[in-house]
Amino acid sequence: MAIDTEDSALEQAAWDLEPLVDGAGEQGVRERLEQAIALADEFAQRYPGTVGELDAPGLAEAMHSLAEIHELASRAGYYAALRFSTDTADPARGALLQHVQEQETRVATALLFFELEWAALDADRAELLLADPALEFCAHYLRGVRRYREHLLSEGEERIMAEKNVTGAAAWSRLFEELTSAIEVQMPAAAGVGESAALDVALSTLSSPDRDLRRDVAQQVSAALEPGLRTRAFLMNTLLADKSTDDRLRRYPTWLSARNLSNEASDESVRALIEAVRSRYEIARRWYRLKARVLGIERLADYDRMAAVTSDEKTYTYGQAQAIVSDCYTSFSPELGGLVQRFFDERHIDAPVRPGKRGGAFCATAVPDVYPYVMLNFTSRRRDVLTLAHELGHGVHAALAAPQGIFHQSTPLTLAETASVFGEQIVFGRLLAEDENPASRFALLAENLEDMIATVFRQVAMNRFEELIHTARREQGELSVEHFGALWAESQEELLGDSVEITDGYRSWWSYVPHFVGSPGYVYAYAYGLLLSLSVYDRYRTLGDELVPNYLAMLAAGGSKAPQQVAQLVGIDLEDPGFWSAGLDLVEERLREAEAAAQAADAIPGG
Repeated sequence: MAIDTEDSALEQAAWDLEPLVDGAGEQGVRERLEQAIALADEFAQRYPGTVGELDAPGLAEAMHSLAEIHELASRAGYYAALRFSTDTADPARGALLQHVQEQETRVATALLFFELEWAALDADRAELLLADPALEFCAHYLRGVRRYREHLLSEGEERIMAEKNVTGAAAWSRLFEELTSAIEVQMPAAAGVGESAALDVALSTLSSPDRDLRRDVAQQVSAALEPGLRTRAFLMNTLLADKSTDDRLRRYPTWLSARNLSNEASDESVRALIEAVRSRYEIARRWYRLKARVLGIERLADYDRMAAVTSDEKTYTYGQAQAIVSDCYTSFSPELGGLVQRFFDERHIDAPVRPGKRGGAFCATAVPDVYPYVMLNFTSRRRDVLTLAHELGHGVHAALAAPQGIFHQSTPLTLAETASVFGEQIVFGRLLAEDENPASRFALLAENLEDMIATVFRQVAMNRFEELIHTARREQGELSVEHFGALWAESQEELLGDSVEITDGYRSWWSYVPHFVGSPGYVYAYAYGLLLSLSVYDRYRTLGDELVPNYLAMLAAGGSKAPQQVAQLVGIDLEDPGFWSAGLDLVEERLREAEAAAQAADAIPGG
């Protein structure tokens, strides 16, 4: 698929990071870090040993001081990190990011005592303080700190852990990002993207209807991953061992417990989610068997999974994508439409694919007083339109929650995907309603179903891979490249069964996934978030506009309440034992729609 290089709106879609530092650039970063360090040192001189003696007004005053420090450090940190993400090959950007991380660690170590003293406070005393209205702006955050009580170390030990992280896990994560961003894939001429392309562009061509092209590109991706594979395996081994040490020192019972705690989810509830999804893997297999029939092949190979089901692949300019997404959000809620438009008007989106740019897409919340930022790698596919809707869902969520302040703006990962998937479903619904061509409707339903499969089933299979590698590293020691590949294949074959062939080259594709490195245990939150969001969207289909105010209130709550309380705002009970099964029923409903659409479009050779 050729990328439109004449898309002027796309080429101009570069973000303006200067609002983070009031237009002062790199100097503004350094000034804010200096201010944060000075305030942190002052705080560290004033409050040690006194936290247990503070009354509610005194604790509120201390928390407002902490908010100011976090705001300064966050502005500097986001400026450096976002600037680095658009060109990871630039040494100056990397050096600034490293400087920021080192100074942020200095700030964090100066403030360590406060949360340790607060966590150690008597439970009755803590609850009495948190009941005071003066602490409403940070109450849930402070309750969250206390959830870590049994996993905290002494102040001296915590200081060592924080300071060593800069040259430990954080450094390895940065190296991984630089290595993967530099990967260039040699491309077949039929791809129409030049002699070589960034990894994200190469992977996007796997949606091509040309099977020979998909196979050739997949082989080239595997070839491009090969030279640095041993390095990335060593990097992964090091991080697996590092996490094992952290978990042991902090007395976490499983490799996933720390992530669950940060997500405000019990080990038992997450286990229930994962097992519910694994028990319904047949949904994915059923789709892949149907897709093989549609494509006229006996069995899919791994490089066929994302293939377009029609040869007429619809593409969009960036301007068209912007118009569609903006109108869909506005039609649902004029308030959300206005928030979406700000991203475009204020240059808070970076969209083109560029050499050295980080792959994928994300939304950065930044700080409450600065509008969020969205990064894309827009390649003109219909899926990119839905990705834009997805990331802007994160963006409006953060914008609505900004009044909650720096302690409560962000949600745990279990809620973080709610607005993004919901926004994606709104745009999907519009695209489907406006498409009267049976073949095109089938293609759209297929894309949406495949996104659901990727978000629910594939992410849980990735969680299974993480489970296998963390367990193997702890029980058997350092893992070889071949061992990583075997465990990757095991997790994927469990998902795919006999519906998809795993090729030898695919065994190395674990090695470019950033979540395994920078956010271990993260991936199941995608499944959690999508199933929750589908349930919310299902209520919208039932209630219509009646749900909109409650939905906006849900987003505006940010992280000020527990996930169960936030979900109750839209009538969802996360503690219902049947919740996950009901969500998976909605995915199966989409599968049935796709099966019917395939029949209506005469897409299955031989009937």
